[in-house]
Amino acid sequence: MTDSSLGTANEHQIVNPYLLELRLLTRNALHLWGQLRRHPTALLGLIVIILYVVSAIAAPFIAPYDPTEQNLMARNKPPFWAEGGSLDHILGTDQLGRDLLSRIIYGGRVSILVGLLATGFSVLVGALLGSLAGYFRGRLDDIVSRFADLLMAFPFLIFAIGVMSMLGPGFSNLIFALSFKGWVEFFRLVRGEMLVEKTKEYVEAARAVGRSDLAIIFSEIAPNIFHTVLVLATLRVGHMIVLEASLSFLGLGIPPEIPAWGSMVAGGRVQLLVAYWISTFPGLALALLVLSINLLGEGLRDILDPRLKLQ
Repeated sequence: MTDSSLGTANEHQIVNPYLLELRLLTRNALHLWGQLRRHPTALLGLIVIILYVVSAIAAPFIAPYDPTEQNLMARNKPPFWAEGGSLDHILGTDQLGRDLLSRIIYGGRVSILVGLLATGFSVLVGALLGSLAGYFRGRLDDIVSRFADLLMAFPFLIFAIGVMSMLGPGFSNLIFALSFKGWVEFFRLVRGEMLVEKTKEYVEAARAVGRSDLAIIFSEIAPNIFHTVLVLATLRVGHMIVLEASLSFLGLGIPPEIPAWGSMVAGGRVQLLVAYWISTFPGLALALLVLSINLLGEGLRDILDPRLKLQ
């Protein structure tokens, strides 16, 4: 056999595992999509979420006005279908004459970004600590578990209010405050799954062939518990969005100059009987997004958790 043929064979040996992994991921993604298509509520939730994400990304192009542009001559204008309304401001204006539709579209950017970033950091920290603590146990498990138990003693919103009161309003401070306690649920979930999975035969087989502990954690066990983490993460995104809106409503979240649904609801509450649309429409936008996320999360749980299928 020539050197060139040996080189080609070696290249196939190196490339093939990656190609097989890519094919497996593609097949799993197509299978998940097929399951979602047969789950109408989850599919509806996914469609609504996609519409929200697209509108948030394209906000500069689809918003009819600058969300911070004030026009006191047009303040408290009702929606176009109400008496005194016009198509110039489809959903009306707020107490400063700012276009409500534009502010809702831009407010979706804040809510979606906060939900994704806060949940992402929580998953990263919680899953990593949970994997190491559940697999190795010992002092690391004791320290992290006791700290997690301490954080669990505080209601999430009360804890976030306390942190934001010390740090002050701001986007980065908000992400930190939500992530500081958000990792606990993922830690407890992953730690429990790791305690179960590490005693199974496939893990013993991996140890027998000489695989390292870290390779076993991230290559063998992690793919088998990924679906449970994904379901929890999907549901937690909606929870983080509600917390962000609650903190912004209290003046402790996003600064007032940035459009956010929570602060928009707070700004219109004193005029609820006169100009109901200022608070109502941002609140409806928030409720619809969170409901859609929860529908998708519940659908993913039904599809991905085999234990539910046996019940």
